[in-house]
Amino acid sequence: MKILTVLLIALLVPKTAWTQKSSSRRFALVATDPAFWTLMDHDAKLRTLGSNFGFTEGPVWDRAGFVWVSDEEQNLIYRLYPDGHREEMIALGDPDGSTYDRAHRLVDCASVLRAIIRLSLDGKSYTVMVDRYQGKRFNSPNDIVMGPDGAFYFTDPTLDLPKGQTQEIPFQGVYRMDKSGDVQLLTKGLTQPNGLAFSPDGRYLYIDDSATKAIWVYRFNPDGSISDGRTFGVENGAPEEGVPDGMRVDKAGNLFVVGPKGIWIWSASGVHLGTIELPEQPANLAWGGADSSTLYITATRSVYTIQTHTRGFIPYD
Repeated sequence: MKILTVLLIALLVPKTAWTQKSSSRRFALVATDPAFWTLMDHDAKLRTLGSNFGFTEGPVWDRAGFVWVSDEEQNLIYRLYPDGHREEMIALGDPDGSTYDRAHRLVDCASVLRAIIRLSLDGKSYTVMVDRYQGKRFNSPNDIVMGPDGAFYFTDPTLDLPKGQTQEIPFQGVYRMDKSGDVQLLTKGLTQPNGLAFSPDGRYLYIDDSATKAIWVYRFNPDGSISDGRTFGVENGAPEEGVPDGMRVDKAGNLFVVGPKGIWIWSASGVHLGTIELPEQPANLAWGGADSSTLYITATRSVYTIQTHTRGFIPYD
């Protein structure tokens, strides 16, 4: 998910632009609706868990206390611990969004491999779960979540299509991968599908489109398909401020979505409640902590945490 912005002519701004801009950014809690303060404390502190990475992505918190972090520039996946030290687990070209399976094995979108992979329990090796749809290689799988049916759902934009390689699938799709590894196309109607998350009741699937800056919501059907797609919200901002990216939901159905300047918080009814503005542009986030009330945020070269007043929905637990 290392897309940084999308211009009207769909040109990508290099990641280095965010580093140059970060010195002018600061942490702030900006409410646009009073309900924001039911989810965030006025005095909430942003804490730096780790810094001096290349470009951080794919956070997944583990009950042992560490958080998985993908580094898209250093081509590594780390375990980052509460005291700030990091353990290099595996070298992997451009790892991206991640989740756990039921056995708490890391499942990652491997952009260079153009595949969904699963790490071993020790995090030192991997197997390819799927890398093709109807015989054609994926573009660059970007983010992945577990659905209410136990299947995996993932986005496949062209944002990280390896340089010099051919796009084999002529669209940017969203897919379902069932337990047997069979892949079903859910939609090819988004321009650059990126982050995605299910509502806690399993009735809806949210997907954002980084190119149009829109968050879409679809009805999730018993057979694993989606229907009745509509725009849920739009995250507008200046070209250099960021676009919709990773997202998570809490148990009450509120959405926490990467957007311009930081993390946008949306009510389940589509009201933008406010924004957690960050000193570096985030790409993704995950719930963690003993009661799942802490946000772990991967933001450019750092990983941050912030405490909330809500509890996150974690589909694989």
